[in-house]
Amino acid sequence: MVTRVSLRDRLAAKRAGATGEMGEEKPKGQWYVLHTYSGYENKVKRSIEHRVEALDLGERVYETVVPTQDEIEIRNSQRHTVQKKVFPGYVLVRMEMDDDTWYALRNTPGVTGFVNVNNKPVPLSEVEVQSILKGMVAAPPKVKVTFALGDTVRITDGPFADFRGEIDEINQERGKIKVLVSFFGRETPVELDFLQAERET
Repeated sequence: MVTRVSLRDRLAAKRAGATGEMGEEKPKGQWYVLHTYSGYENKVKRSIEHRVEALDLGERVYETVVPTQDEIEIRNSQRHTVQKKVFPGYVLVRMEMDDDTWYALRNTPGVTGFVNVNNKPVPLSEVEVQSILKGMVAAPPKVKVTFALGDTVRITDGPFADFRGEIDEINQERGKIKVLVSFFGRETPVELDFLQAERET
C-alpha cells in the first residue's frame, strides 16, 4: 500500500532539509536552571563538570554557565573590573533531561534543586536563553557606585583637586557626578568623573 504524502508535508520536509544543510545546527539538549546556595555558583559549575566527566555523561550534559556581567568598581581612585553574577544562586545547564542526568546534577554538592513546576524541571525557552547569553557579552561594563546623594567628597583630580563638596547629582550611565563646591562664597556645581572624587570618611 502506497501512502500519499501531502504537499504541505513535502514542503515542510524540504524546508527542514534545506535549513539542515545550509543553516546552523541547532544545539543539542535544552537549558535548565539549577538553584544553588548563594556564593557557591562557580564551585557548583566546577563540581558538575567533574561529575559529568566521572560519570561519563558528556553525551547528555553539554554546557554549564554561571551568567555574569563585568562591573567596574572604584577602589582607592582606581578602576577594577569585577565579574558580577547576574542571577546569584542559579546555574544554567544545557542537557538532555533523563533519570541519570537529573540524579547526577540534583545531587551535586551545593545544589538545592532544579527550578521546576509540580516537581518537574522546566526548560528555559530559546528566547530566554538568548537574552541571558547576549546580556553576558553585549552589555558594556556598569560602574558600581559607592557614592550617594548628599555625600561629602574630596576632589582628587583636575582643576578643583583638594576641594571638598557635596554630591548633588549622580549619572550612572555616564559615570559622572555633580558636586557642589563652595568658592568665592558661592556654591558652584562641578561635573566630575567617578574617578575624580573620593568619599570623605
